[in-house]
Amino acid sequence: MFVPTQAMKAFDSYRASLYSRSLMVPEFFRRRMFFVAAAWIALASTAALLRLAFPATPIHKLADAVPILLIYSAVIAAPIAGYLVARAAFGNGERRQPLDFHLSFVGKWRRVERREARRNPMFGPAGFLASLLIGLILNVVIRTAEFFVSIPAMSAHAPEWGMAMFSVMAADVVIMSFFYMVAFVMALRSIPLFPRMLLFVWLVDIMMQLVIAHQVSQVAGLPGEVAAPLVALLQGNVTKVLISIVVWMPYLIVSKRVNLTYRSRVRA
Repeated sequence: MFVPTQAMKAFDSYRASLYSRSLMVPEFFRRRMFFVAAAWIALASTAALLRLAFPATPIHKLADAVPILLIYSAVIAAPIAGYLVARAAFGNGERRQPLDFHLSFVGKWRRVERREARRNPMFGPAGFLASLLIGLILNVVIRTAEFFVSIPAMSAHAPEWGMAMFSVMAADVVIMSFFYMVAFVMALRSIPLFPRMLLFVWLVDIMMQLVIAHQVSQVAGLPGEVAAPLVALLQGNVTKVLISIVVWMPYLIVSKRVNLTYRSRVRA
């Protein structure tokens, strides 16, 4: 009995340590978003400048680079805009009341007052939920990095298919970065609408990939050697969203912490 007992104590100690560390995640984002934004601008701007230095089509004068500058500026600004808009819209999360109707019907739950829910030690984006906060941020970073790596910069001299590909893929990054950051703020500030917002963002993400695939297929002259990796990139985006849904949807439905934080209810 000695070994199992020691192992259980070690496991409990390790679990408590992980939970203690998870409490630092939302606190870090609440206090250090300025530095996160500054780091984002520095890294994304560096990637944009590297792409601008080696465009796929020639740049003879400043006017030729205008499409690239506009698109890269939008890509860099999108997550920051999403954060600022959501922060302004959900500035006082404490006053937000849970909805009367929930899409989660699994389990037996009892509604509690919002004040009582906030006093509960399980309230807030900690534990496993903290990793979702990190995942939402990383989603923006990875999606943007893939765009810079996979899609070459197209100047004003680009062919129609090149500018179409450059524009629609940039639009995908801009729109989804904005929405994922809105969902991030809602999760961080314990806004009751967060689970629905995240589901909405996932569905929009999948729809965007399908729309882009359709739009690009209609562009005349798209080379086969460009179409194949583009399709693979879009399929990869859909796959990542579906994996996120499979991994996180059950947790968002049955988790005691999620139900307490965003639905103000506990196990009956």
